[in-house]
Amino acid sequence: MDMETLHKKPPYGIIAILFFGAFVAFLNNTLLNVALPTIMAEFEVKPAVVQWLTNGYMLVNGILIPASAFFIQKFTNRRLFLTAMSLFTLGTALAAYAPHFGVLVAGRMIQASGAGIMMPLLMNVMLAAFPVERRGAAMGMFGLVIMAAPAIGPTLSGWIVEHYNWRTLFEIILPFAALALILGFFKLKNITPNRDIKVDVFSLILSTIGFGALLYGFSTAGDKGWGALEVYGTIIIGVVAIVIFILRQLRMKDPMLEFRIYKYPMFALSSVIMVVVSASMFSGMILTPIYVQTVRGISPFHAGLLMLPGAILMAIMSPITGRLFDKYGARVLATIGLTITVVTTYLFHLLDVDTGFYHIMLLYTVRMMGMSLVMMPVMTNGLNQLPMSANPHGTAMNNTLQQISGAIGTAVLVTVMNNKLETKGTELAEAAAAAGKSLQDPVVMKELAQQATLGGITYAFLVSTFIAAVALILALFMKRVTPPKAERAGAKELKAQTE
Repeated sequence: MDMETLHKKPPYGIIAILFFGAFVAFLNNTLLNVALPTIMAEFEVKPAVVQWLTNGYMLVNGILIPASAFFIQKFTNRRLFLTAMSLFTLGTALAAYAPHFGVLVAGRMIQASGAGIMMPLLMNVMLAAFPVERRGAAMGMFGLVIMAAPAIGPTLSGWIVEHYNWRTLFEIILPFAALALILGFFKLKNITPNRDIKVDVFSLILSTIGFGALLYGFSTAGDKGWGALEVYGTIIIGVVAIVIFILRQLRMKDPMLEFRIYKYPMFALSSVIMVVVSASMFSGMILTPIYVQTVRGISPFHAGLLMLPGAILMAIMSPITGRLFDKYGARVLATIGLTITVVTTYLFHLLDVDTGFYHIMLLYTVRMMGMSLVMMPVMTNGLNQLPMSANPHGTAMNNTLQQISGAIGTAVLVTVMNNKLETKGTELAEAAAAAGKSLQDPVVMKELAQQATLGGITYAFLVSTFIAAVALILALFMKRVTPPKAERAGAKELKAQTE
């Protein structure tokens, strides 16, 4: 199918099937966190071991996403979707009926090998199917799917775990995964251009070691501490492997991941903004539940309900943001969104032990609304500057950076929180002892622990405010990419490929 025909009549049926598959994969990823304590009890494993259900999933994603640019160019979108969905369905079945913890981890990692390719694949089909001036609306619908899953995931899983067995989380996903696979088999057609490129095995090994080690190192830093060999050792190995990987890609004619796309200034700027925003966004997602459950003593289910309106609003805003992007461009939206994010993150820094439930809910909801005006417009504006053949590399690069910056942001902010918590705890204990209070009294100790935790969380939010402010300053330098330029570049490249 040629580009002109494709742009005049986008294949909505094909896109709907891809959307459905991606939604199922993303919903699954958000369901499991609430169930971890129940799984720990059933299989009699420690927290450090049960974390492999999320760490293992993330590691496979981190390894596969950088390689997705190669897969998308080498294989047809139909073949990729069917392979990814088959792996995801197999992994879900294995996890649902796992007799041992090891089988459950294996099931999750097989799931991840399927889910890891879904987002880059869907984004590339969207970029191919819609002309530049209509991409905002299209990517907005894509955002709706991506945001809707995290919106309903934690609350739904909280309710399921309270009333049913944790295996139900996988059993309800299984028929939907199978349905997506069947629909894909009968209805999916090929619309993305392919090239006969060969895989560079050494690049694949370097990418796997580099991105895998980096993600693992930063993910375990919050739990093990930066002084642990397991943390700084894997980070060093990851950095060295990535440096060698980048140098190798720059020398190759057909690189696995094209780093030369950073010569496009708006793509480079959008990447930097996304890294900073991802680091700040994860602070709200990690620190808010800790504050709500530890300081305020709200149950996990109600904590999920508190965050639900924000996640739903973010999902609803996504298609609206897409249309606004087509009309006004990314700079206006990103500036407004990041201003809201900076203000609300600072207000989170002012929380205390008695802040009301609905006050927290309102703050979180408005913060998420601000975020919804930033991510998709910034990403789409950057991708719009790339020629058609570079789209797989652009989407792979963006998704990889989001994973890594999310892990780094979380690790740094959890460390900031823990350090402040310890110093605040020592100060409060000394002040209590000076005031004649007994440090053996459980009531006094509980109050001190609550105050120290609050101090750590609010300080981490203050640091997050400055991170968001950096993104706001960077957003002011964004320029709108003019559609004719991008279209001409894409058309020329496509013509050259087909001649």
